[in-house]
Amino acid sequence: MAKSNDKTNVMRLLDQAKVSYNHYRYDSSEAISGVEVAKVLGQDQDRVFKTLVTVGKEGEHYVFVIPVACELDLKKAAKAVGSKAIQMIKSKELLPLTGYIHGGCSPIGMKKMFTTVLHETAQLYDQIIFSAGKIGYQVEVSPSDLALLVRYTYADVTVDE
Repeated sequence: MAKSNDKTNVMRLLDQAKVSYNHYRYDSSEAISGVEVAKVLGQDQDRVFKTLVTVGKEGEHYVFVIPVACELDLKKAAKAVGSKAIQMIKSKELLPLTGYIHGGCSPIGMKKMFTTVLHETAQLYDQIIFSAGKIGYQVEVSPSDLALLVRYTYADVTVDE
């Protein structure tokens, strides 16, 4: 466990829910790509996920948690949430909407509960790694424990290679 003054809100929420997790910290004053984060942490990039926030044509917001080396397929993502079409939100909209900044967005602890989709490959791992809500901080949690804090479904929402 991290020292209490070194904990992010995500870690505090995990503690409150009595969820077991590992945490990682890396030095970075600015957002770096998820692939770079995986490399810095010495982790398999397929097990490290990024959190993306979108808006549907109807005005609803959706969250997608996908492997860092992948790209969100907007058509597959829209289909997964039952929207006609979706697009990424503008970076400046992220903080007021979620409470997080670009590079530090976590599926846990957003200002509101949004429809969330976890990429289907997360089921392949006992634990996945994603942002702890602050640049330079990551948490490692089992998908089943994540479900205690975030309601999500699984779907294939990435661009096929």
